[in-house]
Amino acid sequence: MGLLGVESVADRVAALTGREVAATIALGASHEWQLHRVELADATSVFVKETATERPELEGLFRAEALGLNWLAGSFGSPVPRVLGWDARTLALDWVEQDEPSPAAAERFGHQLAAMHLVGADRFGADWPGFIGPLPLDNTPTRNWPEFYVQRRVLPYLERAVNRGALTPADARLVEKVLDRVEELAGEPEPPARIHGDLWNGNVMWGTNGVTVVDPAAHGGHREADLAMLSLFGLPHLDRVRDAYNHAAPLADGWKARIPLHQLHPLLVHVCLYGAAYRTTTIEAARTALRVES
Repeated sequence: MGLLGVESVADRVAALTGREVAATIALGASHEWQLHRVELADATSVFVKETATERPELEGLFRAEALGLNWLAGSFGSPVPRVLGWDARTLALDWVEQDEPSPAAAERFGHQLAAMHLVGADRFGADWPGFIGPLPLDNTPTRNWPEFYVQRRVLPYLERAVNRGALTPADARLVEKVLDRVEELAGEPEPPARIHGDLWNGNVMWGTNGVTVVDPAAHGGHREADLAMLSLFGLPHLDRVRDAYNHAAPLADGWKARIPLHQLHPLLVHVCLYGAAYRTTTIEAARTALRVES
């Protein structure tokens, strides 16, 4: 987008937003990028992610996030931040003023998540190459969800995990047994939902105006995937979220039993990122998925 010659984050945010910057505050790092709070001259606060240099392996990262957020925002009241601007090295979003989690906010979030999912998608996949964290995410559409899940969400990370030595060939064979049975384990077919795709607790921000979800790996997918990921690492008032969701958009019978199936993808991503520390949880999820009565 023509802004890579501008070096300072303040200058890049000013160029992206067309507004004067008053101050920048460094917030540390996450994965391969730096985080900032930028104060504009009109007292507006902006959240900014930036990479220090152009890195080939991260090419398209902020484009994918911006496109994903704008796509998710296509549902009325969708709980995503507004994209203020982006280039290859920078992403500027509305600032979220954080607050304590509350039951009321959780219930509202459950309804918002259901509404976002029900907007739907025209395919399993997306029109842009994706990322999950710093890892590439293949969004090439496929015919149905079982095929999409196997080919685009599990096998690439299973292979990567084995190649780096974080999983053994025997571990891989166990996961492959799950994949061999995906069609029977997946339940009744559902149309593609408009999902966040990386909806763990750390990407759920409890703000003064309710919940905002950030850092999506947005695509047309299975709506149970978002709900399964919410339970993977815990979420305050999760039962309130799920009850409100189920009231707005009832889940298919057996959804609880399918949680481990949907958790295989994010767990394998964690194995790829952090190594064998997540091996035991991944293997247990595979075993639990296989124990489901068909």
